[in-house]
Amino acid sequence: MGQLPSSTPREAVQPAVDLGLGVSKVVRDTYALLGMTLLFSAAMAWFASSTGATLVSPLFSLLISIGLLFALNALRNSVWALPLVFAFTGFFGYTLGPVLSVYLANPALTSVLMTTLACTALIFFGLSAYVFTSGKDFSFLQGFVFTGLLVLLGVSLLGLVFDISGFTLVVSAAAVLLASALILFDTSRIIRGGETNYVMATVSLYLDIYMLFVHLLNLLTAFSRED
Repeated sequence: MGQLPSSTPREAVQPAVDLGLGVSKVVRDTYALLGMTLLFSAAMAWFASSTGATLVSPLFSLLISIGLLFALNALRNSVWALPLVFAFTGFFGYTLGPVLSVYLANPALTSVLMTTLACTALIFFGLSAYVFTSGKDFSFLQGFVFTGLLVLLGVSLLGLVFDISGFTLVVSAAAVLLASALILFDTSRIIRGGETNYVMATVSLYLDIYMLFVHLLNLLTAFSRED
């Protein structure tokens, strides 16, 4: 299989960590691809919302997501990596479309949606900037985030079988904290050369942002109903 095209190294803004040319290239390519995938995901969400798409079955969505993730990992160094990352993020955006259409149809909920978008961006950029400027190594969070992801996956699977609606806010609050820890961990790993494939680095950060957004939306929606 062919290899992903490499870009010519260019001078980048230097964080507190002294990046080599190879790591600088991964960082630059990662954030460029992340921006494109977020825009594509938003476009797919808009498409699903504007065409009146129905909610995708949670089980079907989980199976498709896992399948695409395994395919991405297997083909991470091939010419299929870029199409797969757009298929992966586009699918996530499409599944959000029917949910967002409900928010956009209600002015009060639209305000909650805009607040959630702003908070997600603020948290992501704030935490990312902290890692870049402080130079701290957050690899010590590995055990915490791994355990947290397993617990969150287990709770999600239980939710497909049992009614755990009473614990929704607790789960969302925990997921927001976990997503924040993941942003610190993944950003630190990328700038320290722990992830040398910019496609997989992009997927990691995209999933962190997605988790943060979805669960923040759930929390702010619940709080707005209590006011």
